[in-house]
Amino acid sequence: MDTRNKTNDIIKVCMLAGKVMLQSGAETYRVEDTMLRIAASFDLESAQSYVTPTGIMFSTNETEITHFVRIVKRSTDLHKVDMVNSISRKITANELTLEAASNELKRIETEVHTYTIAVQIFAAALASGCFTIMFQGTWQDFLPAFVIGGIGFSAMIYFHRIVEIQFFAEFLASLIIGLLAVLSIWLGIGYQLDKIIIGSVMPLVPGLLITNAVRDLMAGHLVSGLSKGAEAFLTAFAIGAGIASVFSFL
Repeated sequence: MDTRNKTNDIIKVCMLAGKVMLQSGAETYRVEDTMLRIAASFDLESAQSYVTPTGIMFSTNETEITHFVRIVKRSTDLHKVDMVNSISRKITANELTLEAASNELKRIETEVHTYTIAVQIFAAALASGCFTIMFQGTWQDFLPAFVIGGIGFSAMIYFHRIVEIQFFAEFLASLIIGLLAVLSIWLGIGYQLDKIIIGSVMPLVPGLLITNAVRDLMAGHLVSGLSKGAEAFLTAFAIGAGIASVFSFL
């Protein structure tokens, strides 16, 4: 393999590793660090990497052509992040060849580790009930929060498939949660409206996004930190607006 082809293969491995990590919810500074470590392990010491939540730019040095890949869809799959980190460590320790690393990354990219929709809804419902208890709700409110949280999470998934804008899906889901919570109080099923609502909206709260935004800001990645913080703010605003809309009609 000539030097030029080998360099191109190294670039492809670095870009694929960064793409998988960023699509799976990794922090931008972690993505950059992983890409640079892989490049350095294959003797590209002067490699440059710049990552934002929606794109990756990579070059072997300051004067070479910059390669770019756009990230359209992002989710949360920390198992994939861990697997790519593991491959990076093996490459750094010279335990993995370039071809083997490329094959492993391609396999990870195509694998699906997410749970089924039914399992996700059940987990969201269970979390809603548990959060209600954690926020000092009564056990009588556990069942209403369990049911409402599951319905709200299902609504978010459904509306997100119809409308690609996440804001509207979260707004409508929180609106349904608020309406069902009020209905449960009127029917005498629930007792503490605030605890039921708080517990039910927790599966919609962007906890990982907020954490990554703070960590990126602390690492000096201001563009990524601010953009993720803005995204988290919009999600929180959508949730709050949905609940506030219900109370405005009471």
